[in-house]
This record gives sequence, structure tokens and C-alpha cells, in this order.
Amino acid sequence: MFSQRGPIGVGVEERKPQLDLNGAEWLSSSQGVGDVQVAFIDGFIAMRDRRAPEGPSLIFTPAEWNAFVLGARDGEFDLT
Repeated sequence: MFSQRGPIGVGVEERKPQLDLNGAEWLSSSQGVGDVQVAFIDGFIAMRDRRAPEGPSLIFTPAEWNAFVLGARDGEFDLT
């Protein structure tokens, strides 16, 4: 794993591996809505656009993913 000192993201460049996403099990929303899919692979979380699966994927650490999910549940990303 990677270690960090000090506040998250301050003066630290976190390195994430180049994950082989071929054969990853991509999951969609349980309601079948939305345009993103996620895959849990090698201790990381990958997110991609369901309509463009050949495009780039975002890679999250478990801590980043947890912060994202908590923010989404709290309405942090509600732009309305």
C-alpha cells in the first residue's frame, strides 16, 4: 500500500497502479439507471461510462471511494 503524511492531498502525489480491467466484472445501479459502472479490482474501485466502455476509467482508492459515496448520499453533488 501507499503511505501518506499530513493532510490528504496536500503535497502528496498518490500513485495508483495501471489496472488490467479486461475481464473485470462491471456493476450497474440496482435500478438500472445512470450511466456509470463500477468494478472492484485488486483493492481499488474503477468507474467508467456505461455508454463508452472503451473510454478511460477513473480509479479510486477505498478511502476516496468512501468519501465519494458519503458525499453523494449527503447530496454534495446535487446541482439542482
